[in-house]
Amino acid sequence: MILVDPPTWPRHGRLWSHLVSDESYEELHEFAAELGVPSRSFDGDHYDLPDSMYDAAVHAGATPVSGRELVARLNASGLRRRKGTRGRS
Repeated sequence: MILVDPPTWPRHGRLWSHLVSDESYEELHEFAAELGVPSRSFDGDHYDLPDSMYDAAVHAGATPVSGRELVARLNASGLRRRKGTRGRS
């Protein structure tokens, strides 16, 4: 399942969300590509998603969850990567 948290993370003069999959990186990359998220937005285990794309992500099927739930589900899935161990998948 694709999950997205609310755009509450400030950076570069805007707010950002995190887009993750609790099933596979393949599912995540496919969803992000269909949504038009640039591959450079991938940060090891999630995509940084600008606030301007949040509604489109939800409309395309991402499930809105809190930031806390997003991290818990990513951890439970085994797909969470800590900073320093994040590579491209």
